[in-house]
This record gives sequence, C-alpha cells and structure tokens, in this order.
Amino acid sequence: MKKTHIIALVLIAVMVVVLISLLGNFSRYETFESAYAKKGKEINVVGVLNLKKPIVYEPTVNPNEFSMYIIDQKGVEKKVIVKKAKPRDVERSEKIVVIGNMENDVFVAKDILMKCPSKYVEKTQG
Repeated sequence: MKKTHIIALVLIAVMVVVLISLLGNFSRYETFESAYAKKGKEINVVGVLNLKKPIVYEPTVNPNEFSMYIIDQKGVEKKVIVKKAKPRDVERSEKIVVIGNMENDVFVAKDILMKCPSKYVEKTQG
C-alpha cells in the first residue's frame, strides 16, 4: 500500500468522525425528563397543551410572559413559563415545541413554536 493511500484512508476516517460528531450536535426534540437531566442547557421539548389546566396570561401585569401545562411525548406533564406574549390560538395548536431549559421543576421557555392544524386541513368546497 502506498503512502498516499494510507494518508487518504486517514483523511476519510477523520472526515467520518467529524460528520458523526456534527450530527450528534444537531438539535432534536427531547422530553422533560432529559431536560431535567441536562439542567441549564437549552433544549427543544415537543408536546401537547393540557387543555384541562388553565393558561395564565396577565398582560396588565407582564405582557411578555404566560404559563401553561404541556404533556411531552412520554406523557410527563410540566408547567411551562414562556417569556413571550401569548400567541393567538395557542389552545388550537396540535403540537407545541418549547425552547428553553429546566429551572427547578418548571420549564422556562424563551421561544415557542406551534403546529396549527388548520394549515394542514384541506379546504372543502361548499
């Protein structure tokens, strides 16, 4: 085997290791349990809004904060405090992604993403 072949194989191996490490750093959806394990680290948690519990939003007190209860993919429910104004139709969203971190037993989110079911339903002619 030539010296150039060995160098090429080493470079390919290094590239594979770099690609694997980059893929491992991509943000993905996690649960409240993993958020609790990674306290202080910003993560994305996907879940559904618990409509049986109230959404607390008092714009006269703090227009840039509201709280709600979200059930994650494993069925764990946590109180989520979102540091933004309450989006319109949050109650109608099919799924919610909150981006933030755990503080004690509460998930504090700096951003929220919602999947609106009306955008994906075909319009009927009538």
